Amino acid sequence: MKLMRIGAPGQEKPVVRLDETTYVDVADVAGDFDEAFFARDGLAELAQVVADRQAAGQVQAFAGQRIGAPIARPHQILCVGLNYADHAAETGQPVPEEPILFTKSPNTLIGPNDDVRIPRGATEVDWEVELGIVIAKRTSYLDTPDQAAAHIAGYVLVNDVSEREFQTRRGGQWLKGKSAETFNPTGPWLATPDEIPDVGNLNMWLDVNGTRRQDGSTTTMIFDVHTIVHYISQFLVLEPGDLINTGTPPGVGMGHNPPIYLKPGDTMKLGIDHLGTQHQTLLPPR
Repeated sequence: MKLMRIGAPGQEKPVVRLDETTYVDVADVAGDFDEAFFARDGLAELAQVVADRQAAGQVQAFAGQRIGAPIARPHQILCVGLNYADHAAETGQPVPEEPILFTKSPNTLIGPNDDVRIPRGATEVDWEVELGIVIAKRTSYLDTPDQAAAHIAGYVLVNDVSEREFQTRRGGQWLKGKSAETFNPTGPWLATPDEIPDVGNLNMWLDVNGTRRQDGSTTTMIFDVHTIVHYISQFLVLEPGDLINTGTPPGVGMGHNPPIYLKPGDTMKLGIDHLGTQHQTLLPPR
């Protein structure tokens, strides 16, 4: 299934995407695609509901509605840094022996085509196309990476927008460069694992103002999705609906010589196989 949320900010309703033009409304069954939904294994009941409503002709057409993030604001957004060997190389840093973890504020979550706002004082706003993992159920102390599969609700496209000066030269705390409002466009849909032929072999790309800047693949991930979930579970409890950003391939702005950073009016377009595309415009600071 492909889960989506459509509607104005704060008024999104949950739907299941059938194809490019149609969906099934599941708001009365799901409530929202939030912690409570995933905790009660809402995905299990949803498949039959969608099949029954599709058979009954209860199908609606997308009609220009805004697309929100496919999950409601999560309990936490966790991120893995330097998780692509070729990205580590472009930043001049060694390949990590263990996943590098940091967090983003959950209120950075926005829809896939919402505007991204440059924060006050920012001069080095950067882009990062990433594969996101959504957690299906409470997860702690998994014994093996293989166990992680049962704890993954699905995958999403994410743009892990970053402010490099805040991240690297304001005390060395990555959170500062990652948590400005609008810095985590997510979606357009959450694809359940059965929708992804091979999560370890997905092409991913990002354009800035129509120029290709990132062109990579999950094949170069250092730590795969199951390893990441297993590893994080050894240090903290993952809750249903939590989002994990798993790292970016090379081509980010800070990796260019000289670096290239975003400014008001710039546009980003990005995508990952089977997970759709996003498009954002940069707004000036408030």
